[in-house]
Amino acid sequence: MWFSICARNTRGRNVGSMRVLIVEDEPYLAEAIRDGLRLEAIAADIAGDGDTAQELLSVNSYDIAVLDRDIPGPTGDEIARRIVASGSGMPILMLTAADRLDDKASGFELGADDYLTKPFELLELVLRLRALDRRRAHNRPPVREIAGLRLDPFRREVYRDGRYVALTRKQFAVLEVLVTAEGGVVSAEELLERAWDENADPFTNAVRITVSALRKRLGEPGIIATVAGVGYRIETGPGTGREGGDRG
Repeated sequence: MWFSICARNTRGRNVGSMRVLIVEDEPYLAEAIRDGLRLEAIAADIAGDGDTAQELLSVNSYDIAVLDRDIPGPTGDEIARRIVASGSGMPILMLTAADRLDDKASGFELGADDYLTKPFELLELVLRLRALDRRRAHNRPPVREIAGLRLDPFRREVYRDGRYVALTRKQFAVLEVLVTAEGGVVSAEELLERAWDENADPFTNAVRITVSALRKRLGEPGIIATVAGVGYRIETGPGTGREGGDRG
């Protein structure tokens, strides 16, 4: 076993709800960590490889990612790079058997916020996760409100006229860019640059498809206006969300 469970319980010091993604290819270890964290009121999902990790990150919101660097598919290092490139600000805790200083240095250079070497005690992992969560809470971005939309970047939640709207990570990222513009026009190129990574195909129709799906999630009346030949913006006045062209 790569860690031991300390008898000391820290639930009384829980600072709030937390959801963690554990990226670990040793199933028994991953399940033991998950079960141990749940005893500490910390929700946890498991990804046994890089592809599964990317899928879970694209559809769920996590407060912290716990990454083993040596996993099948995209490595933990590559997952870390993508998290950093997404601009989500999600803290990363590297979990690895490599304990050399240069290994740790390379992990921090990739964007890791903390490092825990196997073997370890579960209590230490819990304390480090809570420390990262507190640090993140202290630096939380402001809640933004516009035209009946309420977007909370820290909790990754969106409400429209008091109704919760479930969004994918990419839809949330696009909406966050539009809301931050406060009614200003944002080009498709800028959305692609800010909501996707640097490897995105500049000729892709991903922006149009994502905006279309986002409109459906937000419901009627339409609130995302298309400014023909220019881009998109949040419609702050009465209307259908159309301007100078179709809704594509």
